[in-house]
Amino acid sequence: MKEESVGTKRPTVADVARRAGTSTAVVSYVLNDGPRPVSDPLRARVSRAIDELDYRPDRRAQALRRQRRWRQIGLLVPDLTLPLFGEFVGSVERHARMRDYLTLVGNTGYEPEREEEFVTAFTEGGIDGLVVVGACNATTTAAQCAQARVPVVWMHNVRGDIDSEIVGIDHVEAGELATRHLVETHDCRDLAFVGGFTADDVAHGDRETVEQRYHGAMQVDGAAITQVSTDLTAGGAYAAVRDLLQRRPTLPAGVVVATYGQAAATTRALVDHGLRIPEDIKVVGFDGSQDRYGQFDVTSAQQPVDAITDLALDNLNAPAASATGPVPAAPVPFLHVGSSCGCRG
Repeated sequence: MKEESVGTKRPTVADVARRAGTSTAVVSYVLNDGPRPVSDPLRARVSRAIDELDYRPDRRAQALRRQRRWRQIGLLVPDLTLPLFGEFVGSVERHARMRDYLTLVGNTGYEPEREEEFVTAFTEGGIDGLVVVGACNATTTAAQCAQARVPVVWMHNVRGDIDSEIVGIDHVEAGELATRHLVETHDCRDLAFVGGFTADDVAHGDRETVEQRYHGAMQVDGAAITQVSTDLTAGGAYAAVRDLLQRRPTLPAGVVVATYGQAAATTRALVDHGLRIPEDIKVVGFDGSQDRYGQFDVTSAQQPVDAITDLALDNLNAPAASATGPVPAAPVPFLHVGSSCGCRG
């Protein structure tokens, strides 16, 4: 019959040794199957004591005692269901493995409390560093990592104030890049920008990135932009675009879709209204580097995900190196030219 040790204290090797009437060294030999032999009767006594006390080895302590090939990093993302964040996770896992890191992934769901819970669990578990993509609780997360002396690197964007570099593209530049293509290449000047960026509009989405892209779009000379506020969900984008089309006496010449997660819903709303893309209305968006086989190959400002990941992990490994060595080039957005703007058939 199994029983607990005194109080609620977790049983130790010493407790097992006392129960079996032997030494802690012998218990260790039984647990590790060596390096010295143990007689069958004594092994049976130790095994019985382990079972009676419900003893479980402390794996973290064992890991600290032995030399490890693999180190561990924590990776926090706000929404694994979104393709961009899934792409970041895959890239971080691949590049981390090449550096002998195993990656523990936490999906925060844009919930500050959940992000805090993951940081606590990861730091208590002994991670060697933390990568945060799209932080929703950056100020608290930074304080937790500083207290635990765990290095942290930020990617893509953050919500909250931190005194650290964010490894990623300039989303203002990305917004300008996508919008300028419509204005200068296709002479589309009456534009709709699909995406919300206030706390009232967006509770759980990447509103900081959308706001930066909107500011970039507004910098393009000759563009007259109507913002179409959405909650950044596909359903919200579809409803908002349909409403715009029904109440406007004239249609916009082009649409800038602020996030990849809204792109399919936006194009569906346009088609359901009887519009042809790109003949009647042209569309540009962001991200979506893995999507080339949907109904529309959307012209989009994209991020060099692998380059961003590589730079982030370099900073995590040696955050002080960049202060003394050459400064690496900052990742920049690039334009993928698809069929939704009319450049390609």
